[in-house]
Amino acid sequence: MLEISARKIGQVALMARELDRAEGELRAFIDRLNEDEQAELVAVMWIGRESFFAEDLAEAIATAKTEASTPCADYLLGTPHLSDHLENGLDALGISAEDIENDLM
Repeated sequence: MLEISARKIGQVALMARELDRAEGELRAFIDRLNEDEQAELVAVMWIGRESFFAEDLAEAIATAKTEASTPCADYLLGTPHLSDHLENGLDALGISAEDIENDLM
């Protein structure tokens, strides 16, 4: 199970859509997450782009922790379609990205 709140993941997805206007704010938001939350955020993104399956969440988190070689914000912001991957990852985990984003708006 995720320690990072689905709301935080949804917030990153929303901010990633507005990257041209909110890059600094998004970087700061990601940087404020603790190491575990950052690893889980990366894992959800990987699940969303189908690098891992939802049932492999624990493995994806462990991989994100052991393979982290660049700052998390740099890695995520360099990922094309970040918001789509986060939304797809949440959905794959049985969490409605649409409901979360609607609550945030």
